[in-house]
Amino acid sequence: IASISKHALNRGLHDATGARATRMLTTASRSTSKRASLRTAGVVAASHRAGSSSTTRAGINAILALAACGTAYHFNDSQLTSFCAARIPTSGDVLSVGSLTTEKATGILFPPLCNAMSLVGTGVRIKYVFVKVYAVGTYMDPIAMMAVKKGGPDAIQKALLDPTYPRVLRIVMNRSLSIDKYTAAIIESLEPRMHGQDLEKLEEFKELNPKVDLVEGAEIEMTIRGDTLLYKNAMGGVGSIKSRVFTEALCDVYFGEDCVSPTLKEDVLKGIPNM
Repeated sequence: IASISKHALNRGLHDATGARATRMLTTASRSTSKRASLRTAGVVAASHRAGSSSTTRAGINAILALAACGTAYHFNDSQLTSFCAARIPTSGDVLSVGSLTTEKATGILFPPLCNAMSLVGTGVRIKYVFVKVYAVGTYMDPIAMMAVKKGGPDAIQKALLDPTYPRVLRIVMNRSLSIDKYTAAIIESLEPRMHGQDLEKLEEFKELNPKVDLVEGAEIEMTIRGDTLLYKNAMGGVGSIKSRVFTEALCDVYFGEDCVSPTLKEDVLKGIPNM
């Protein structure tokens, strides 16, 4: 732990993130009897991989995720290099305790919990046949789904289309994209599903996104609870939209017959029975 902190400082990462990481790692080591056995090679590899502090911070966050588990991990240089080089979502109300899940098409990792809900599946949004735009993870309330998961695939599918069942859609960008293209794509998917009702909510959704283009690794959270969408944009700003028509349309965008990410829907249908 001391060598990791020293190396981070020597690399010039003594910014707010680096300092916070050092404090968290030190606190974790004092509060658990099992210390993670970690080598600085992972941080070094992450830094050399992109030549920027952003990926190095991703490596530090990977280390923090391991430390938070309270388990001793012993990796060789190759294993730790691969782990620390992976892109792990770092913002939002997430808790990296337990196993991280890899979205297969992008390699983006998702923590098991987000906003007090459990990860049930991941997928990728693909445009123009081969462009992997973003990875998306779905988190559901295990208590709300307790009875549903016993009802079989039909009951699960019905619940996925019903915004009464709380969930979080967590998007992590796999590439840079202009904010105008992002909002236009979402609105294009939502509008025909709203059947001419509450269309003013589409403009409200657009206004929830600041005029700042999305970069690789940017994260967006959409929490659906009945007729309310709680939205956290890529800059960390939070807003809401109140419309049952809107939330039903959003559920259909991701879980309907013509969903935008078939891999997400398939993975969620498999994941819910195992909650």
